[in-house]
Amino acid sequence: QVQLVESEGGSVMAGGSLRLSCAVSGGIASRYSLAWFRQVSGDKREGVAAIDELGTQRYADSVKGRFTISIDKAKTTLTLQMDNLKPDDTAMYYCAASLSFRATLRADEHIYWGQGTQVTVSS
Repeated sequence: QVQLVESEGGSVMAGGSLRLSCAVSGGIASRYSLAWFRQVSGDKREGVAAIDELGTQRYADSVKGRFTISIDKAKTTLTLQMDNLKPDDTAMYYCAASLSFRATLRADEHIYWGQGTQVTVSS
């Protein structure tokens, strides 16, 4: 059974860092690309970072240079390292798996989703 379970998010001051993890089970990491999305209540879900089976990464322009996506060798833990956080980064963060071989930031290409975890950045 495919499962994606995010770690607890948190609250931080602007300029600080947070690290999110997502436990990946069901063997999907070896067959799918994985990504992190975020959503502010009332807005559409935004692709933040993605990584494919070859390790190729894609980032939203808003987080380039500040966020880093990675996956461990066993492909069981997806991580998002977030540095120099800004208040605009405040959102619910989700990990997701896509049928696409290539890393993609399109929400409609992802079929498995975690339950989400809240990240709050204060100014």
